[in-house]
Amino acid sequence: MSITDTDTVSWNTEALDEILSNDGGRPVLFTNARILTMDPLIGAMVGADILFVGSLIVGAGPGIVTAAEDDNAIVVDCTGMTIVPAVVDTIALAGGRGRRSTYVATLTPGNATDFLVVPDELADDVPSAVATLVSRPEQVRALVAAGCPVLWAGTDVPGRATAPKTGIPAAADLTGSPRVGVWIDRNDFLHQELTADGRYDETRGGRPHAYQGRYWIDGDRVDYLDDLGFWAYGEFRGDELHHAGYVMKLG
Repeated sequence: MSITDTDTVSWNTEALDEILSNDGGRPVLFTNARILTMDPLIGAMVGADILFVGSLIVGAGPGIVTAAEDDNAIVVDCTGMTIVPAVVDTIALAGGRGRRSTYVATLTPGNATDFLVVPDELADDVPSAVATLVSRPEQVRALVAAGCPVLWAGTDVPGRATAPKTGIPAAADLTGSPRVGVWIDRNDFLHQELTADGRYDETRGGRPHAYQGRYWIDGDRVDYLDDLGFWAYGEFRGDELHHAGYVMKLG
């Protein structure tokens, strides 16, 4: 095992244990890092900190570590490390964002706690840092998603979330679900019936069976797979179903 490998394996193991046992109330501070925020206002910072509580970043920049003890923060020393967004805004990288407010996936206070930590020598810029995750994952010091470690010191974090299985799932039995029924838009043009066996049937402008297929509900999201082969989606918002520009309520 090389010196680099040894350093990777032992990287901030005590801090990881504290983060995993944290109930979300204690802030977590990654300190003394080079941070490539991808935010056009904040830019890149050296010897800087990123502070988060749960799934939200609450601070970024030098000097935050001075309050770590006051706030009972979990401190992760990132000396020699670069922190970049884990989700890369490729449109921003290509200069395709006209306003700062349109940027996504930046390490900006108020944004999601999704970031990647790699050694400085593997992070000349954001693309090369992200490439490390794909080509040399054993060199990744941390991958954090919504405030929860996914990778740490090059290995999977115990208890990490697992990706859903690929492929089309079996239809769920939705008998008794309050979302089963006929949803009708404000203009009485679209009638979308969601049945308990996971099928939908749309009437449009009085034309029955305009679209039919399968659907799945995941939280407040509904995914549709039409019998013609295309996918679509909708979102439940309170007692409304929003789909393709239509706002529907149960009839």
